[in-house]
Amino acid sequence: MHRVRYFGAGPGALPLEVIQKAGQDLPDWRNTGASIMETSHRSREYVQLHEASRSMFKHLMGMDENWEVLFLQGGATTQFAMLPMNFLGPYKGADYVLTGAWSNKAFNASRYFGPSRIAADTRENEIYTRIPAMSELDMDADATYCHLTTNNTIYGTQWKKLPETGKVPLVLDMSSDIMSRQLNLDDVGLIYASAQKNLGPAGVCVVAIRKEMLDRANSDLPEILSYRAHAAKSSLLNTPPTFNVYMMKLVLDWIESRGGVKAMERLASAKASLIYDIIDSSNGFYKCPVPESHRSKMNAVFSLPDEQMENELVAKAKADGFTGIRGHRSLGGLRVSMYNAVSLESIIELAAFLKDFAKRNG
Repeated sequence: MHRVRYFGAGPGALPLEVIQKAGQDLPDWRNTGASIMETSHRSREYVQLHEASRSMFKHLMGMDENWEVLFLQGGATTQFAMLPMNFLGPYKGADYVLTGAWSNKAFNASRYFGPSRIAADTRENEIYTRIPAMSELDMDADATYCHLTTNNTIYGTQWKKLPETGKVPLVLDMSSDIMSRQLNLDDVGLIYASAQKNLGPAGVCVVAIRKEMLDRANSDLPEILSYRAHAAKSSLLNTPPTFNVYMMKLVLDWIESRGGVKAMERLASAKASLIYDIIDSSNGFYKCPVPESHRSKMNAVFSLPDEQMENELVAKAKADGFTGIRGHRSLGGLRVSMYNAVSLESIIELAAFLKDFAKRNG
């Protein structure tokens, strides 16, 4: 079997054990004589899987019975619109903290549904390189919620600590760092995360919402776009992406078997330290634009002296079995994504490759 060491930003790496287990189950899932992809979402077997997935998600996130977990489709991009559709109105606005491309997209979508406003924007010269300080946030005490993107895959920044928003509930887009660290959820009202970074393959989006916030959701919506309707049917309002939910359950079990989110957080710190140490000790050959205290532990972005050198590195890396390290098309440069399923061993090998490349070309 030929497997490359993959560091792509999304879809991200999956645990090899999960892929192998899925391969074994594919023709005959749970001795049903059929694949999970051929199993009715109304069947006893699938409903058990569905509920076990929701339960495991809440367990790993440290969520109690006051949280509702939904499995939806359309990725985080659909949530950019579905979130304000459910909570905003002509006289009900929300605050948005802009720290990258995805928070901008979320803010722009929200303006169709209510008077949203920007609480902070850290863009400088069309680039985001930092997270705002608490003193920079211009908060509206009457906002319906305050939205922020916890990790920015394109620019390589990450919120280390959630801001204090008083009575205004936080809404978090955690698509790229969910299950990678423990967060205090006391002030959080809703979390959404597309699966294709840390939860499984693309195709399912998890929305976790406090029941008291769910009770305030707009009720005059088409069912398919209503959080209330999906919750009332336990996320079985329509046919869910059954294979993706199955894959997510395997990934959640994999996280649990390795010590849960606390263990993933330790691993993320170790992997990020290895990559950033190579960057910072390269005497300027590798340059990361993000200040140390703002750096993402999921996506390290950096550049080389020129684009030709970057192309040479990418080509040499591919020849050596390292793929997915080219930066986002809007920013250029290089990017190493270190999601949960990227092993420490792969990061150690990549760090050695980067050190050697700098030594030979610096």
